[in-house]
Amino acid sequence: MDIKKCKTLDEARIEIDKVDEKLVELVALRNAYIKQIAHFKTSVDEVKSEERISDVISRARAKAIEFDLSPNLINDMFIRMIDEMVESEISEFKNAKVF
Repeated sequence: MDIKKCKTLDEARIEIDKVDEKLVELVALRNAYIKQIAHFKTSVDEVKSEERISDVISRARAKAIEFDLSPNLINDMFIRMIDEMVESEISEFKNAKVF
């Protein structure tokens, strides 16, 4: 991971803003795939797969450790994100079954 060496507070804030924009874009991309996945599932229980959620969080925690981040921070972020996306996926799943 390459990190730019900033010379001023403003420059560092500009770089943080760029990272924040990428984070939002990546979350939106993830959500778009979640909506696609809903069309491959056969039940709401399959959408709420606790095993899959646990696997995703475990991998995210391991990656956090690899990048010297707090695994608890990443854990909490992923739980919040996954909870919201599961609801989105359930809605997408139910709408897909109507047609």
